Amino acid sequence: MRQKKHIKKKLTGQTRTVLLFNKPFDVLTQFTDDQNRKTLKNYIDIPDVYAAGRLDRDSEGLLVLTNDGKLQHKIANPKQKMPKTYWAQVDGDITQDAIDKLCLGVELKDGLTLPAQVKKIPPPDVWERTPPVRFRANIPTSWISLTICEGRNRQVRRMTAAVGFPTLRLIRYQIGQWTIDGLDNGKYRVL
Repeated sequence: MRQKKHIKKKLTGQTRTVLLFNKPFDVLTQFTDDQNRKTLKNYIDIPDVYAAGRLDRDSEGLLVLTNDGKLQHKIANPKQKMPKTYWAQVDGDITQDAIDKLCLGVELKDGLTLPAQVKKIPPPDVWERTPPVRFRANIPTSWISLTICEGRNRQVRRMTAAVGFPTLRLIRYQIGQWTIDGLDNGKYRVL
């Protein structure tokens, strides 16, 4: 009897599907939009998968999609504390003092963030963004790697702004064990 149930689940599309998508800038993390903006439908042709969490329209990088509700909950629910690593290009040459503040936790309007793992990194070897980030000749930019275990709305952007270095470009590099390594922007890979 168990074998029949397993076969039935497979035939009705209930086998677990997990895919990694390297989301481009200016794409919504949903499949429909009544304002005719770019959505996941423009890039992903696999039915019945849904984004596990969100990634803002003006952010890029890793998005996990699945048909597994438990996995979706584990990734998206802040109480699960699944680590997410971001690469942030910030306005100005970030200081060690600002990095230390990010590591300790930053006071935002909705409360103190949990401590983050933060380090300054060289500019990562990533795709060109369209449109490009604005550059000002007299103000440098720098990059940080920031790992958090929360999921507040626009949290990384608000954290870097709170320490005086607003985010110009934000790329989610990693969720749990998954990364965007070897995954071109706008492409996905089924696990």
